[in-house]
Amino acid sequence: MKNFKKLLIWQKSMDITDLVFDMYEELPWQKVSDLKGQSTRAAVSIVSNIAEGNSRRSEKDKHRFMEMSLGSAFELETQTLVLLRRKWAPKKEAEQILLAVEEVQKMLQSFMSMLQP
Repeated sequence: MKNFKKLLIWQKSMDITDLVFDMYEELPWQKVSDLKGQSTRAAVSIVSNIAEGNSRRSEKDKHRFMEMSLGSAFELETQTLVLLRRKWAPKKEAEQILLAVEEVQKMLQSFMSMLQP
């Protein structure tokens, strides 16, 4: 059995999920309720697809799940940029999420390049 929890990319994605949930707890729900649902789902999708992809036997399947995770990472990045643009979130917290997401995006792209799709 493969232990996805040992993967650095999974651990960093879990950190992103914590950052997203923590940031949204402090924001006024009237302004961000739709974005909160989308952002938290995207954050959970990043880490979930990494875990599920790690369980797959073929490199093609692993690549597909990493690709889905990468798509969710870009989705979360965009949603966080919307928060910044609208000035609905603290700049420091949003930028911390953006830096973490960018790091995971690079890690996912590197991992995907090692797999044979």
